[in-house]
Amino acid sequence: MGTAPVTGGIDQIEAAKKIKTGLKNSTKEALAGYCFLLPNLVGFLVFTSLPVIASLALSFVKWDLLTPPAFAGLKNFVQLFQDRFFWKFCWNTIYLMLGIPLGMIGSLAVALAMNQKIKGIVFFRTTFFLPTICSGVAIFILWRLIYNPDFGFFNVLIRGFGDLIHVPLEGPNWLTDEKWAKPALIIMGLWQGIGGHNMILYLAALQGIPRDLYEASDIDGANGWQKFWAVTWPMISPTTFFIAIMSIIGGFQAGFDAAFIMTGGGPNGSTTTIMYYIYNNAFQWFNMGYAAAISWFLFVVIFVITLLYWKVAGKTVHYY
Repeated sequence: MGTAPVTGGIDQIEAAKKIKTGLKNSTKEALAGYCFLLPNLVGFLVFTSLPVIASLALSFVKWDLLTPPAFAGLKNFVQLFQDRFFWKFCWNTIYLMLGIPLGMIGSLAVALAMNQKIKGIVFFRTTFFLPTICSGVAIFILWRLIYNPDFGFFNVLIRGFGDLIHVPLEGPNWLTDEKWAKPALIIMGLWQGIGGHNMILYLAALQGIPRDLYEASDIDGANGWQKFWAVTWPMISPTTFFIAIMSIIGGFQAGFDAAFIMTGGGPNGSTTTIMYYIYNNAFQWFNMGYAAAISWFLFVVIFVITLLYWKVAGKTVHYY
């Protein structure tokens, strides 16, 4: 009877030691984790957070990089709403985003084709993905040649078709005509992006669909179209939601590099996007405060649209 308290005391001591050792180990693991995160955290604070905060402060001043900044209050934002060029370039940006649904449809179609078990499928997947990993500048220069009104591929093709039907046909001035400049950039973007990252995401989603769902639909007598709408489309809806929301965010921030190299923002500003206008204000005209104000307005627009899309389209996503 007298040994029980001693045994109980030893057990408690051993349990306390285990708890203490466990706490030490968990503390060491936490410290190791923080050490791994520290470089990225410092980089984020120095190279992302500080510039973002600085840009917010900059949006309330007038500064041309040559003279000291002068506080302007809300004048930059008031000027933004009165700037007819800004709203024109907003329309250009939205117009170019019409390629987003076309690109998503094309990426899904290519993914469905690349999901087939055929000989040489790896080669075809690589070929479709190739434009994504090519240098953007090289692609833009190549497409400037393709769109050349005199010897470009498209206009030569149109002339050849006209000769075939004995009707003189001339292609448009793709990059120098206001009516055709934005469609030309959309076509190039579709060629570049359809087989890119969105196709890879769709392909991964398609390969993650359980085979037994298709087997069950075969037993029920469903045809290919019915299987797509009843099985494939609901199962890839999370991927579609992700691609759509990232494409919308990217669409508002895109358009600078292609327009800068291919059209210079012309003709008559028809391919100048919001990002291009921010660049011009900041580094061409040295209106740093106004450029920062446009950037923050763009942030608010992207945030609101993303939130609304999340609320509305999120209800159509099916998780299994």
